[in-house]
Amino acid sequence: MELTKMELTKTQRRWLASKAQRIKPTVMIGKEGLSDGVTAQTDAELEAHELIKVRFVGHKKYILEIAPLLAKGTNAVLVRTIGHVAVLYRPREDEDERDIVLPRK
Repeated sequence: MELTKMELTKTQRRWLASKAQRIKPTVMIGKEGLSDGVTAQTDAELEAHELIKVRFVGHKKYILEIAPLLAKGTNAVLVRTIGHVAVLYRPREDEDERDIVLPRK
């Protein structure tokens, strides 16, 4: 399944959002905005952790525009945005290596 077409149920989104409460942002987007470097860093963090937080420092008012672009550029799913933080999820391709197992419904 291609992840850009991956749909999360409401229950799965809530479950991922609750798991994200316990993690700290690992990617910061500053005044430079969305760049190839930020996209590459986000991609690496998603590969390592599957579920990450991205903090918007310099472009706080553009979070609703930039977060979906970042998710699309990294083949991830935008779980939610809250305040100046976006939560992204991308499962590993190999099911045996996945740390996060989503609830069925």
